[in-house]
Amino acid sequence: MNRYMPLTGHDCTIPALTIDTQAPLDVLLDAAAYRIRAVTQLLENIAFREELSSDAVVLHDFAQLLAIPLRDGCDLMDVIGRRLSPQAA
Repeated sequence: MNRYMPLTGHDCTIPALTIDTQAPLDVLLDAAAYRIRAVTQLLENIAFREELSSDAVVLHDFAQLLAIPLRDGCDLMDVIGRRLSPQAA
């Protein structure tokens, strides 16, 4: 695994946003949890609203906005999983 892994949500030749795969596991976990909790909290707030109406374009943009930190969190969890795999054996 390379030291710096580009985030999968941003496809470009030269990545500007990367994950330090050698960062301490607690730091990686904290960063992943922060992003996943932020998305979860926002989705829960929307789910408990009495009335929510919007057009398809706004919903598409909103879904894309939530997908970015969720994908970042998944990328971080992937790095944690890879780092823990050899330790489990």
